[in-house]
Amino acid sequence: MTQTPTIAPARTPMFASLRLRNYRLFFWGGLISNIGTWMARIAQTWLVLTILTDHSASAVGYVTGLQFLPMVLFGAWGGAVADRFPKRIILVWTQVLLALNAATLALLVVFNVTELWHVYVLAFLQGVVTAVDNPTRQAFASEMVPPELLPNAVGLNSTSFNGARLVGPAVAGLMIAVAGVGPSLLINAFTFIPVILALLAMDPSQLTPAPIRRGRGSVREGIRYVAGRPDIQLVMFIVFMLGTFGMNFQITNALMATEVYGKGADAYGILGSIMAVGSLTAALMAARRPRPRLSTMLGALMGFAIATFALALAPTYEMFAILLIPVGLTALTVMTTANASVQLTTEPVMRGRVMALYMMIFLGGTPLGAPMIGWIGDAWGARWTVLIGAIATALAFMVGMFFALQRNDWRLPSWRELRGVPEPAQLDPEEA
Repeated sequence: MTQTPTIAPARTPMFASLRLRNYRLFFWGGLISNIGTWMARIAQTWLVLTILTDHSASAVGYVTGLQFLPMVLFGAWGGAVADRFPKRIILVWTQVLLALNAATLALLVVFNVTELWHVYVLAFLQGVVTAVDNPTRQAFASEMVPPELLPNAVGLNSTSFNGARLVGPAVAGLMIAVAGVGPSLLINAFTFIPVILALLAMDPSQLTPAPIRRGRGSVREGIRYVAGRPDIQLVMFIVFMLGTFGMNFQITNALMATEVYGKGADAYGILGSIMAVGSLTAALMAARRPRPRLSTMLGALMGFAIATFALALAPTYEMFAILLIPVGLTALTVMTTANASVQLTTEPVMRGRVMALYMMIFLGGTPLGAPMIGWIGDAWGARWTVLIGAIATALAFMVGMFFALQRNDWRLPSWRELRGVPEPAQLDPEEA
């Protein structure tokens, strides 16, 4: 029998998915919306921290927690909705509702009638809509691109999010310093319009929708599916520890900038943009990676723990800002690798529910982590809010390594893989 050599896949062209019209519309609409999202995050934190309270880290933690609490309460249901109805139509409606929510907060601030409970309520309502929007949007990527381009699309989605992070926080910081919080929030409300128009302009014939799941018990079916997949469970544990204890920079950056380094809104906004340099680099690297690897995820998690520990001890604002670059790079490498690995290894009919559970684990820990981080900031000081993330992710790395070695999944990439050079031809043992 003829022996067929197998060649390791070459690097994917960085912007391969943008050749597809539907994905191209989705990407550019999302980029504009993401800029508004980052502006609103900075403005909302500054509103709570300096206008509605006297630098209360706990209040910022409660707002952040309320934004993500619905993911815990309704995330599984949101995934069932994503698998039951056409995802493009769901996304149109969720974007409309998110725009109305953003406009409400913006108008309250512009007319100077905002109270802290308004922010709490609107944060929770935003989370309710996001509990449906997030798993739907995650699973929709696989309908716009073929399976071989899915890691590229996941990487480019992160590129859009973090490219916006370069612009949004810096613009918001300057705008707050010059004109106040209201304009940043108002701009965010209008940036949902390009996403809605992009979704409506797509060609449905070029989409490959997953089979629609009918009948009862869909949520339980998704939970049983994940319960039988220890590989997905390991990924979810890693992202839970990262999301709950490590990714609280909306709180930690604000506390470090104001309390430790004595900076204002403009300097706080710049921190988000500097961190995005590392995140954007990681997203572009992920877009070229042909397939996700557990070794990549665990190596990046270890790097995040080390970089965050150094970040907590940074003596100056400038050093803190520089260290945010490797922190952003390693954090996003973990997230993009985890996201792509779960999507690629999940059956299409289950993808919405599995991604909902994934997002519940990743974002659902925030209602626990954010108030805890806020309390730690008030009780122990700002540096401990960063240090706790380093400790938690280091523990997650050790647990992940233990289970990976038990299952023989750990394998360091070769120098050829790191440089994108195909491996020498190998014999397929079955063919031999």
